[in-house]
Formats: sequence, structure tokens, C-alpha cells
Amino acid sequence: MIDDGPAVRVGDPGPRPVQLLFSEPTRPFGDDPMLDFLVKAHGQWVSIETLVRTWDGDGLDTFLSSLAEDFRGWEGARAWRSLEHDLTISAEHRPGGYVHLIADAVKKHRK
Repeated sequence: MIDDGPAVRVGDPGPRPVQLLFSEPTRPFGDDPMLDFLVKAHGQWVSIETLVRTWDGDGLDTFLSSLAEDFRGWEGARAWRSLEHDLTISAEHRPGGYVHLIADAVKKHRK
């Protein structure tokens, strides 16, 4: 999936960048609202990927959009979690207008 290019790329282009690459979502069960996508964290010292399952996206698009819309900042951390808890993304607004993202992925074996 990621080989065709990411659908969404999130990350800092700084001196030691780590980027999250989100592939285009697919529907593994036809018209069922379940969506799967591959998430890859890639940087100089890391390269991992995991398949994430969501229920019609679980609001990931809304979560990421809200971070951009609230560019002036917010208090505390915001978090998004996938349906099966295989990916959690938390975001904190930092001084200077930066958003600090932490992604926690749990690799699961699917049958």
C-alpha cells in the first residue's frame, strides 16, 4: 500500500525527521464500514509499519484537521485511538506554534 505513495504524510522536516506515512484506506469486507490502512514511521534511526483497522476511519481525519484548525494552540494533550487500539496518536501544542506528535503502535497478528 505505501509503495504507491502515502495518502497522508505527517512529520517534521528538521535535522532528524521522523515521519508518519498513512496509506490510502481499503475496505477489507466490501461495503462494511471497516477501513484498514498501513501506517509507517520512518526516520534515520527507525522504520516500522503496522496495519491499522478503523470503523469508517474512527474520526482520524477530524482529529488531524482539528490540529491544523487550532494552530493558535490548545491546553493539554489531544489523542486519537484506532478501533482495535493498534495505533494511538497524541498531540500537544508547543511554544512557537509547533505540534508535538507521539504515535504508539502495537503490532498485532491477524488471522
